[in-house]
Amino acid sequence: MILNQPASSGWLVLLQNRAAAAVAPAYHELAEQLADQPVLHIDESPTKEGLAKAWVWTFVATTFTFFTCCTSRAADVPKELLGEDFDGIINCDRARMYWAFDRLQWCWAHLKRDFQAWIDGPCPTAKRLGHDLMKPTNELFALWKKVRDGTISRRRFCRQMQPIRQRVDSLLLRGYYNALTHNFCKELVEHGEHLWTFLDVEGVEPTNNAAEQALRHAVIWRKLSFGTQSASGSRFVERLLTVIETCRRQGRNVFSWLVATIQAHHNRQPIPSLLLPA
Repeated sequence: MILNQPASSGWLVLLQNRAAAAVAPAYHELAEQLADQPVLHIDESPTKEGLAKAWVWTFVATTFTFFTCCTSRAADVPKELLGEDFDGIINCDRARMYWAFDRLQWCWAHLKRDFQAWIDGPCPTAKRLGHDLMKPTNELFALWKKVRDGTISRRRFCRQMQPIRQRVDSLLLRGYYNALTHNFCKELVEHGEHLWTFLDVEGVEPTNNAAEQALRHAVIWRKLSFGTQSASGSRFVERLLTVIETCRRQGRNVFSWLVATIQAHHNRQPIPSLLLPA
C-alpha cells in the first residue's frame, strides 16, 4: 500500500504480506463458494495498482462478503470467479459487463436516480416521463419497506405490485417510441425481465444496496491510501477487506478472528474458517 513513512515502510510491507498469507486459506475458501450462491450482489469501484487503473470488486452473498482487486473491469473478472455456467442471480447496476450473465436484477435505486435526473433536466418530454415513472417507483419502495418490516406478506406484495409493474412497463414503452427518450428506455424495454426478477424469485431484492454498502469502506480506504503500489499490496487489501466485511456481516469480532488466524498460521495449525456452520 502507499504509505507516508518511508523509513518504516519495509517493516509494514513485511507485516502486510504475513497477514495476507495468514488469511489466504480462509479467503480462497470463500472464493470457492461464490459459484454456488443462489443470489449475489456485485459492484465495483475504481482504484490504482501502481500506475495502472484498477478496480475493487465486491461480491455480497447471504453470509459473507468477498473482495478482489483487479486491473480489469470487464466480464472476465466475475466469470473467472463464478464460472461460465453460473446459474444464480446477480443483483447489479446496468453496466454492460454483467450482461454476460443470463439472470440479473437491475438496481431500482440506480433507476430512481436516473428518473430524478430526467426530472431535473432541461428536456420537457424527459421531465414529464421522469415524473410519471417516479410515482410508481416510490410506490414500489414503499411496498418493499413493508415486506422487509414484516407488515405485509410476500404474496400480498407481489399482488399489489402487478398494477405498478404494468404501469412502469407502459411508461417505458411510451419513452421507447419517443425519439427524445428512446436511447435510455431502449435497454429497459428490450431487457425488461431484469427489472422484475425480485417479483419472480423469492430472496432477491429490488436494489443493489448490499454491494454499495459493502464498498463504502473500500472507497474510504482508497481515498486515504490512493490505491496500492503492487500486486502483493492488492492481495493484502482484498483479503483484509473480505475478512472485515464478512466478520461484520456475521457479527464476529474482526480483531479476535485475525489474532486467532495469524497465531494459527505462525504455529502451522489449521486456519479458522470464515464460513458459517451449515
